[in-house]
Amino acid sequence: MAARMMESFWKAVSRKKPNDDDGSHSKLARVLTLLDLTGLGVGSTLGLGAYVLAGSVAFEQAGPAVVISFVIAALAAAIAGLCYAEFASRVPKAGSAYIYTYITIGEFAAFTIGWNLMLEYIIGTASVARGLSGYIDALIDNRMGNALKGLMPMRVSFLAEYPDLLSFLVVLSVTALLAYGVKESTLLNNLFTGVNLLVIMVVLVSVGIKADPANWAIRPEDAKVPPGTDIGAGGFLPYGIAGVMAGAAKCFYGYVGFDCIATTGEEAQNPSRNIPLAIITSLLIIFLSYFGVATVLTMALPYYLQDPVAPFPRLFDSLGWQEIKWIVSIGAIFSLCTNSLGAMFPLPRVLYAMSSDGLLFKQLRTVHPKTKTPLLATLLSGVFSGTMAMLFDLHQLIDMMSIGTLLAYTIVAVSVLVLRYEHSVNFIASTQTKSSTVVQQLFNLTCLTAPTRLSSDIVKVCVFLYALIISGISSILVHGQDYLDSYNPLICTLLTAMTVVAVVLTLVISCQPTEARQLTFRVPFVPFLPLLSIFVNVYLMLQLDAATWVRFVVWLVVGFIIYFAYGIRHSVQGSGSQTLSESQLENPFAVFGAVKL
Repeated sequence: MAARMMESFWKAVSRKKPNDDDGSHSKLARVLTLLDLTGLGVGSTLGLGAYVLAGSVAFEQAGPAVVISFVIAALAAAIAGLCYAEFASRVPKAGSAYIYTYITIGEFAAFTIGWNLMLEYIIGTASVARGLSGYIDALIDNRMGNALKGLMPMRVSFLAEYPDLLSFLVVLSVTALLAYGVKESTLLNNLFTGVNLLVIMVVLVSVGIKADPANWAIRPEDAKVPPGTDIGAGGFLPYGIAGVMAGAAKCFYGYVGFDCIATTGEEAQNPSRNIPLAIITSLLIIFLSYFGVATVLTMALPYYLQDPVAPFPRLFDSLGWQEIKWIVSIGAIFSLCTNSLGAMFPLPRVLYAMSSDGLLFKQLRTVHPKTKTPLLATLLSGVFSGTMAMLFDLHQLIDMMSIGTLLAYTIVAVSVLVLRYEHSVNFIASTQTKSSTVVQQLFNLTCLTAPTRLSSDIVKVCVFLYALIISGISSILVHGQDYLDSYNPLICTLLTAMTVVAVVLTLVISCQPTEARQLTFRVPFVPFLPLLSIFVNVYLMLQLDAATWVRFVVWLVVGFIIYFAYGIRHSVQGSGSQTLSESQLENPFAVFGAVKL
């Protein structure tokens, strides 16, 4: 009896969504052009990173080599972007990584990713609104913050010092705009993004005039270095390769946000073509902006003189350019407005997709007949995000921002591998029989050209083992650096052995036959690029502190309670042959909501 219940439970949590819907029956308005999608990606990603991140990383981690850090981070983001682009060409539906995972891995994994995406977008919206409020407050000498701190102080350790009412109003304004209509909101986003890019061009041209390559070759003994100032080893790499890699880990978060494009599958015109193009184009624009800003900033002002909080105001003050300072300040405000719009735009779409599949409450799938937007989901997203922005300060918010994104990127890379080597296009149980022994198939000695059940299973097992091995390698690289520096024989041997196993697993996967479905975009160099993406994402996740992981686990527990209490019983995929018994309805936590076939 217990075995049958566990089997039923496994079938429920692993059931997959058929990939047979092209999105043509969507109730959402299909109005977004390639320009709209590109503007959405650039607007949601290219924010204060261009104004703050370059100076911060140059001062604290990498020095002038911050430009290399941005290159490395861009390569990591580009690999994730390519994986998203292939999925967008396969699945033209709202939901981004959630729907991709539902099709390839299963329902429980999809819910987990969807729940994490909600966290990313909620925190992203709240943090941008809080940053915008703080930036405006700084321009008026912190008068607003000081007044609210005196009138409504909040003396709670895990909350902000005062309720930030301006950030709450900013989120509500964005919510109203998104609820009014997707076309109207993207028009405003395009306008603000254009202003942001124009300001960055002003920065590149004006500061470029003052660029001095000698600032990339400063030595500690140079007379221009203030006495007592620590500038590392000097030169282009003052803090070595370790500093460049640490800077790359920080710079990577400057590229987070482009994945919002992938949530527009049911609102984009020709999504199979335009979404992949928009992802690639927006990432290219973002990289060129970051690289250009980092170059002129570190050439115009030595890295050890940078202000890690507001580098450009300090630069312009040192140059006596008050007019340019205000132009850049206005550009920062515009960029934060577009960031706020882009950060919140995907959240109602994820809620809509999960509700449409029955995993969240059905009221969230309601689409207003006039605006053609998921109205209730949008309003709920705005109120929740605005409350978070009002009650928590910026540092508390951004601690949680990256972990959900990195996990989503990892699952998307895994899903690309599963799809490429899958033996059944629609992921229905196959009747394919085993044509060779497992040992022969490991390196495809029978020269199969089409995937079989056996080859597909080998890939899935190898990807799972690869993820475990990569987690071990990343743990040693992040937390065992002292042992590596001292050449500890046990740790070095363990790292070498795991690296060899990872290489062998990669070779086994590469030997398996792939499916030959024609797509408008396919990730090149499979399986190497998706496997590299998995490694980079896991490595960056393990760099996050323990408190972030604890908060992340708490968020997951809340989501799992909702899934096992509601989602598993109301899933559209389980409404036919897979339904819960009446006893399970009364006690949904018995065997975690096991299903009856």
